[in-house]
Amino acid sequence: MSARARCPAVKYQSSVSTRTPSWSRRTEVFIRVILVPAATSSGAAGGSWRSGSRPGLRRAVGDQHSPGTRRAHAAFGIEWYLALLVATAIAPTDPAVVFSVLGQREIAGRSGTILEGESGANDPVGIALMSSLIVAGHLNAGAFGHVATQFLLQMVVGAVVGLVGGRTLLWFTRRVSLPGEGLYPIRTLACAALLYGAATLAHGSGFLAVFVAGIVLGDERAPYKREIERFHSALAAIAEIVAFVLLGLTVDLDELTHENVWLPGLVLGIVVACVIRPLFVGACLIPARLGRNENAFILFAGLKGAVPLLLGELMLAAGVPEARRLYGIVAVVVIFSVLVQGSLTPTVAHLLRLPMRPVEPEPWAIGVRLADEPEGVHRYTIRAGAPADGRAIADLDELPEQWWMNFLVRDGVLIQIRGTTTLHTGVEVLVLSDEDGAEQLRAVFETGPST
Repeated sequence: MSARARCPAVKYQSSVSTRTPSWSRRTEVFIRVILVPAATSSGAAGGSWRSGSRPGLRRAVGDQHSPGTRRAHAAFGIEWYLALLVATAIAPTDPAVVFSVLGQREIAGRSGTILEGESGANDPVGIALMSSLIVAGHLNAGAFGHVATQFLLQMVVGAVVGLVGGRTLLWFTRRVSLPGEGLYPIRTLACAALLYGAATLAHGSGFLAVFVAGIVLGDERAPYKREIERFHSALAAIAEIVAFVLLGLTVDLDELTHENVWLPGLVLGIVVACVIRPLFVGACLIPARLGRNENAFILFAGLKGAVPLLLGELMLAAGVPEARRLYGIVAVVVIFSVLVQGSLTPTVAHLLRLPMRPVEPEPWAIGVRLADEPEGVHRYTIRAGAPADGRAIADLDELPEQWWMNFLVRDGVLIQIRGTTTLHTGVEVLVLSDEDGAEQLRAVFETGPST
């Protein structure tokens, strides 16, 4: 429905209802302990340190120090501490909202990867910062020191636990076999819960630990990896739906009708989208050296999702002053973001002539079961401007002496391989070669002019 209506608000607005205090608390616990770690592990496993998301990771930390604090304090008379809580709550973004309105198309280039990296990284950062601010309870020199200490502790411990845990889980998965392939995804899920709990007990960010571990695993080969990814993708999709519905049930519609709630929320939503994000995120993106159209799209596509509502729930659960009003303001910002920005996203992408590629369903797959980990098997996707782009296979003199092309897939269709077959951008190839020729193969198939 979101893809056809070009409006991600369909799934948000359908879940908004009235709530009760006890339901609100149960919802916050359920989402925070069960749903978010499940979705985080799946999203991180699909990422990679090598996929170009580092600018998104740098962006995550910059988002949390939003000048929205000063806007909320000056314009609406919200005291500094509460304004900082609101700014922290509305900082995280959600690329799923962006991608849901693009239908069967995806963004080519690095902009989509940066949006995913930004969202995945700033969720743990926002949760850790909100928790530290709530524990501090006020703003002064001592409180700032406490917040900084707790925040850094959560980030460092979470990152270390995730890195070590991810490597340990990879070793464990490769060395310890299970009697059935259906048990491998369950083991990965159990290990994600274990990492979350271990990092939390060590006063670190469990969310960041699961996210980092997912990235570590996403970079490496592992037995039954495709089955594990499918399981977690389905689980994350269910978790996202349930989280949106439950968070929607925590929104009090009567509270949103108050002028001191909807007006500040609407103004904050406009200022964040039109002033704060373009100004400060643009500065963070300078080292990425993106094209003007990609840069402009990233500045526009900072849509809000479920995490701001979750952070608002933390304020309600902690009983901070004016918590109901502050949560209502956060909800209005999210509604504005998905309703207005989300609806305009396809139009903006078209006007910016953003490079897009169609994503057609591929329900069929071909594979071979092996008892041992395959060696020398390499999969590449032809990149625009690479030496192989536009050339016949027989003319690729740059390839190593010992190699064999097993599969060639073009536009979702398996192509018969001949010496005269011409390779083009987006074609996927599966090549058998020794490890010494891997870099040479990558240079021929995937090294573009900007690499």
